[in-house]
Order: sequence, then structure tokens, then C-alpha cells
Amino acid sequence: MRARAVQTAIETLVTAGQPLYIWGPPGIGKSDVVREAARALGRELVDIRALLLDPVDLRGLPRIDGEGRTSWSPPDFLPESGRGILFLDELNAAPPLVQAACYQLVLDRRIGDYRLPEGWSVVAAGNRETDRSVTHRMPSALANRFTHVDFEVRLEDWVDWALKEGMAPEVIAFLRFRPRLLHDFDPGRNEKAFPTPRSWAFVSRILDATDDGEILKPLVAGTVGAGAAAEFSGFLEVCRELPSAESLLADPRGWRLPQDNPALLYALCELLASHASPESFVAITEIAAGLPVEFAVLLIRDSLRKDASLVDTGAFVDWAEAHAEILV
Repeated sequence: MRARAVQTAIETLVTAGQPLYIWGPPGIGKSDVVREAARALGRELVDIRALLLDPVDLRGLPRIDGEGRTSWSPPDFLPESGRGILFLDELNAAPPLVQAACYQLVLDRRIGDYRLPEGWSVVAAGNRETDRSVTHRMPSALANRFTHVDFEVRLEDWVDWALKEGMAPEVIAFLRFRPRLLHDFDPGRNEKAFPTPRSWAFVSRILDATDDGEILKPLVAGTVGAGAAAEFSGFLEVCRELPSAESLLADPRGWRLPQDNPALLYALCELLASHASPESFVAITEIAAGLPVEFAVLLIRDSLRKDASLVDTGAFVDWAEAHAEILV
């Protein structure tokens, strides 16, 4: 399933009260899609890293009451009221005894003296055994308590998220240019650093923190691997040929647009889309008018992803009417 479909599945099964397990390779955004689903449903999210737990952490510590009977004090990270999603991340990386402690919590909605409130649902996630991550085979009894979905990463889904999150336009443009490098994970290569949606988000943060090329290159290599970093460094050199977004938007017809340099055109589109707003959109449509048709559509589409309200502006209506043959 793609990210949008996974989010819909989460929302559906949470509403139905059915536990869900999301499978996928490392770094593709499983945690993020659960967070988005909780936000869309207006529910709280309690994120529990099962890998870090001991069995007693879920059941709680024993105590003796006034009658000499033993009961259990549940941990304070388990919800007591309200409505939300209890997210058991990296569940199959947890030791077997921790997984066993989740049996009751997943299906019977209780463990020890604790009961999961009615407004809460369980969602879990983990890497596949074929990814050679730290995993323990999930017992059949626990696996049978979930509905299982496989998460498939796609560039367009990631771009939607990246634009909303304010990701560095250079990163988005590069992955438009080299989509294969969004997720290039091969468990057989045994690499310490490799490209994933998560590691590219780290690269975006690094770009926000420094523009020093001497430190940037090794940091990017240490985040997405040497091969992807070398290509990205070359792409950044191309990006430096662009004027600032402010100067482009101030004089949309004053710069000769490239027509035969796809890397530069991708960089231009994402740079402008990252600055899309009702105030800048007229200038953006003017620049789009001078681009090859596929890049004009890309620029307008990503601007709308950045700010959906632009669809109601006169500038978009005018552009859509003038380019109706493209939109059909």
C-alpha cells in the first residue's frame, strides 16, 4: 500500500477498533503516517518503542494492598482516558517476552490490572525479516491478532509530506531528478548509511544548519551513503546557478529560463514551489508560462501541494483556463 492508502487503512481500522500492523523497510516513514492518521482523526497518539521495554514495563510493578493481596501498578505511559492510538513501534524487534506481554493488550485490551480505555486503538509497526534489521520472529498467536498491511514508499507521497513539512527545496528537486535514490536500501550491501525518506529528511536539516561545503559533503555521505552524496553534491552545484527565490519572484520575466537543463529546471520548480503563497502565486504562474509544459505542470502542482488554498486564487483560475488542454 502507498502512504495515502496506509493512512486510510489506519483511520478505517481505528474507527472499527481492529488492531493493525504496518510492515515496511527501515526509514520509509511508518511512524509519520501513523502520526498523520492520528492528527486526521483528532486523536491523541502514545508512541511506545517496544524494543526498549522489558516485560515488567508493560505489566507494571507489583504492590501489596491493605489486605495482603498483590496487585499491579500500571506504567504511567499507558493512557487512562480520552481517545487515541496506542502505537507499538518496532514491535517485532522487541524480545519474545515483551511481545508475549503484548498479547492481552492487543486483543483483550488489558494487561495485568490495566484496561485500555474504550476510545483507544492499537496500531503496531516493524521492519520485515528480509530487511536484516534487528527482528524476532513474531509468534503466530500475536500475528493473528492484527490486520497486516505492507507499506510501499512512492516519491509523490513523500513530496506531499516534504512540501508540507518545509523540507529543503534542493532535496525535493534532487529526488525529482533522481527518484530511484529516495529509497535505495539493499540489505545484502550491509551499508551503514543509505538513502531512505528518513535519511533525506536528515539531509534537509543539515542543509538548514550549514552551507559550508567542506563539512556538508562528509555529513551528507554519512547520512545517505557516498554514492548518493556524490550525486547530490553535484546537483547542489547546479542549484547555485539559480538566483534567489525572492529575486525571481520580484522580476519573473527578468531571468532567462533554462530549457535544456533538467536538473536546473527541477531545482527552479522546487525553489519556487517552496515559496508559494497567495502573494507570490501570480509571479509563479508567469514563470510557469515560460517553462516546458511538463515543468510548468510540476511547478503549479507542487505550489498547490505547498498551499492548497491557491486553487481559489484568480491567478490559478487564469492559469487553468489558459492551459485547459494540459489539465484534461
